[in-house]
Amino acid sequence: MNRKILFHLLSATILTVLVTACSSGLKPLTSDYVKATPQPLELQAGKVPVTINATFPAKYFNKKAVVTVTPVLRYEGGEAWGTSYTYQGEKVAGNGQVIPESTGANVVMTSSFDYVPAMQSSELYLTFTAKVGSKEIALPEVKIGDGVLATAGLLDASSETPVIAPDKFQRIIKDAYNADIMFLIQQAELRSSELKKEALADWKNTVTNASQAPNQKVDVEIQAYASPDGGLDLNEKLAANRESNTNKYLNKELKKAKIDVPVSAKYTAEDWEGFKELVEKSNIQDKNLILSVLSMYKDPEQREREIKNISSVFSVLADEILPQLRRSRLTANIETIGKSDEELAQLAVQNPKSLSVDELLYAANLAQSLTDKEAIYKKAAELYPNDFRTFNNLGVVEYQEGKIADAEAAFTKALSLSGNAPETNLNLGLVSMLKNNLTQAQQYFGKASSLADAGKAAGLLAIANGNYSQAVSSFGNSASNNSALAQLLSKDYSKALSTLNAVSAPNATTSYLKAIVSARTNDVSGVVSNLKEAIKLDPTLVTKAASDLEFSKYLTNSQFASLLK
Repeated sequence: MNRKILFHLLSATILTVLVTACSSGLKPLTSDYVKATPQPLELQAGKVPVTINATFPAKYFNKKAVVTVTPVLRYEGGEAWGTSYTYQGEKVAGNGQVIPESTGANVVMTSSFDYVPAMQSSELYLTFTAKVGSKEIALPEVKIGDGVLATAGLLDASSETPVIAPDKFQRIIKDAYNADIMFLIQQAELRSSELKKEALADWKNTVTNASQAPNQKVDVEIQAYASPDGGLDLNEKLAANRESNTNKYLNKELKKAKIDVPVSAKYTAEDWEGFKELVEKSNIQDKNLILSVLSMYKDPEQREREIKNISSVFSVLADEILPQLRRSRLTANIETIGKSDEELAQLAVQNPKSLSVDELLYAANLAQSLTDKEAIYKKAAELYPNDFRTFNNLGVVEYQEGKIADAEAAFTKALSLSGNAPETNLNLGLVSMLKNNLTQAQQYFGKASSLADAGKAAGLLAIANGNYSQAVSSFGNSASNNSALAQLLSKDYSKALSTLNAVSAPNATTSYLKAIVSARTNDVSGVVSNLKEAIKLDPTLVTKAASDLEFSKYLTNSQFASLLK
């Protein structure tokens, strides 16, 4: 069909519509009578909301007319229909909003479309179905908008790093081993029965082994005490003599065993702290009364008198508590020096069975590549299948590698082992965000509120729900593409740019967001330079930028246009 014939047919069709509409009293509405906001439309919380204000002018609405108005958003490959609104004339019996013929009326229609990326290049129309009485009237569509601003769609949960369940590896482990030598009341002599105790022999063996071990260091402390039931002068001499006798004995034993370790010694005349601790742990009746006496009297001599009075009433003090305070305590402070980073990295690959679960988890952190990390975590999960951390951390690496299904399986296994580990809950929440299951994500994130990264998770969810100010607050001072996006959507462009400049590992999205900030602040050179860098890192952004309404006013700029070629 040639263009001339087609033109005449279209003209005839339009004329028929106009004649039919006019004869009924209804006329086609023009865009002058309709306003859609926002303009352009904007993605928010996975939807494209629109509010339409329309005016039916005076003398427009036939008293017997019924008009149903429906917005439709058309894009390449599809269309989305909004909420229909029905309006009727004054002589119609129905449920629609009545429009007076003489005055007309202003009406408000709201709709929301489920977003798909193709909607960035789209057109919004109002469509009409109309009747006057039983006669159908054809009214032409009215175009009321172009495109969807989809900047909120740059939210990317996959760019956030899931949470590692920490290892408990310590390079230097400090332990203290104690043994007591007990004394009789008001005596400082060492008794053979005490020196032959199995506990003391075990303690000496511990010191011997530590002194000979190549990865251990040991020093010894002696602390001698007297119980607080005698005079201060007497207790002072007793404690000093007990310390001296114990020190001589221990140094003799160490010399005989050819053990060279540092030994320090001191004494406490009246062991009130030890007395208090033993009473608190005891089942003595009215022990709170005894403890109150200690808190009431600070003077040592007054305490001595009171403790004697108490001892006469509570014989259990004299029989069970005070004898335990007449002692010299031997303490072996042992430092065990763990494997070096080099040793751990080597063993994790060559002999992982020789490492504890915490050593393996630590070694995985030392690995340089995600592939190497994944291999170590898989081995850790194989060797220690009941430790949730092995599966959680394996899932973290798989998430970073983009293996989301594998990561979800690992996180699910970890959660079944841990019961309710906050790290795994947060990680499953990230997976739920990627699957656009915001309700489930919120449930998982709620169980991870104790973590330092909980704010970032809350920020992601707030952006996804369209709560941009809340997102800014949740992200706090964290520097990431997503936190900058929240600031951009809240129109704090200066802060958004500052955050983007602080991102530790900037990528194509970082530069693309900088280009958007530049576009919104009329910085042409910033638009060009940042978009150039973004396209260099990710060439697919050429197509996105060409249809992105953020850059619509720069399409005629020669430098901008050259980037899209």
